[in-house]
Amino acid sequence: MLLALAATALVAFALYYWTRAARPPELVYRRSALLDHVLATCPALTEPFRPPFWAFKRHLQLALLAWRDRRTPPLAFDHTETLTLADGGTVSLDWLGLDDPAHGPDTPTVVILPTICGDGQTLRRTVRAMRRRLGWRVVVCNRRGHGTLPLTSPRFSTLGATDDVRAQLARVRARLPDSPLFGLGISAGSGLLVRYLGEEGARTPLVAAIAHCPGYDTTRAFHRIHRVYDRYLIGAVRRYFVERHAEVLREIPGYTAIVASRTVGEFHDRQHPFAGFASMDDFHRHTNPMVVADNVDIPLLILNAADDPICSVANVDEHRDLFTNVADSLLVLTARGSHCAFLEGQWRPCSWAHRLIGEYFGAVYAAHAGAADR
Repeated sequence: MLLALAATALVAFALYYWTRAARPPELVYRRSALLDHVLATCPALTEPFRPPFWAFKRHLQLALLAWRDRRTPPLAFDHTETLTLADGGTVSLDWLGLDDPAHGPDTPTVVILPTICGDGQTLRRTVRAMRRRLGWRVVVCNRRGHGTLPLTSPRFSTLGATDDVRAQLARVRARLPDSPLFGLGISAGSGLLVRYLGEEGARTPLVAAIAHCPGYDTTRAFHRIHRVYDRYLIGAVRRYFVERHAEVLREIPGYTAIVASRTVGEFHDRQHPFAGFASMDDFHRHTNPMVVADNVDIPLLILNAADDPICSVANVDEHRDLFTNVADSLLVLTARGSHCAFLEGQWRPCSWAHRLIGEYFGAVYAAHAGAADR
């Protein structure tokens, strides 16, 4: 009897896993020659994403991701470049492969915009994966006050500032005038990337971009975070931004209110004085990526998971029309993957997202290079 029950439970679990967890991603897009080429040359887009059968639930995916991050050794970047901005603020560029003698002047470069509290070192697995999979240069654009950067002017934003991105990309372009640039924004960095692309339109030096687990409308997204993760994140964000840089920020009106924030949504809505805006509405109008997203003028892949506890799938569902309005844009929505985890494989899980990113950038670059040769 017990054996029969165990066998039934095993069959039921296997059916659930293969029908509800290990599925190809849902794709939303408007057909184009480029996307036909991408779909034909990127197996990750058409084959099932198979998370570990023992860790396909969203909380387990995140726990496994955190465990892998802790076990990953520090990364020695080739070069770290600090930039002083017009208002005295400080950002930096972490380079890997900058001086590789195997690279020619036209070797592509992946430009990474980090997570909400991220920097080049916390994203070392992604940096290594891009370098290994593509063989290109990689540069991480660290925002004000991130990593070990001091906050040298009383200004910060959890989303970052597009003017700072422009300064960083200008420096990258000055170093590498002939290198095709590919943008990768991760979590909060994806919102900054899309806001920048929407503001720049055809002027951007980027050839193509990926937004990895964006929240879309930032007036809503931060208020939809799963309460358990919200409780953790508000403590991390408060410590990372306002407490760590208290000497620079405490005299700004609103400091007491932002320190007292009990949710990430409250923190986001209260940060306008620190980002240089007179009101919350003004802040949202000048930072929300969805205000300008329809103006994106380069190929854009957006990756989300339906079970993401931080960037809710409700955010995705509200903006599906983006992918019919914006040419060469592609939504990739997986059933599982949680927030920025997307771990696949049964015994030695690795990042399916890294595989997808490498395939997509490689496919777009091949099409871009082919068009340039014609």
